[in-house]
Amino acid sequence: LQGSLDMLILRVLSTGDMHGWGIAQRIQQISEEVLQVTQGSLYPALHRLERKGWIEASWGLSENRRRAKYYRLTQLGRGQLRQQTRDWTAYAKAVFKVLRADGERVAGEAPS
Repeated sequence: LQGSLDMLILRVLSTGDMHGWGIAQRIQQISEEVLQVTQGSLYPALHRLERKGWIEASWGLSENRRRAKYYRLTQLGRGQLRQQTRDWTAYAKAVFKVLRADGERVAGEAPS
């Protein structure tokens, strides 16, 4: 997750307001259990994003009627998500090109 957690949080929040635990669960669910965000990574990231003005927080009640902090994406955060998505996509394409250099198959990749 290093280097991509902020983008993943912004992406999850682009679908609507969510509390911290819900954000972590959603990332895990969408990634089919591959990506797991610990509280030790999640909450510092949420606070960092809030300081940057990319998300805002307010208190509300969770599904089980407990008080929880809900986060929402700001307009500034939407722009940042677009930029990070473009940058990350370009980076991932470049890495994949290196992995496929000289037409070699990547370890674990099915033959074409």
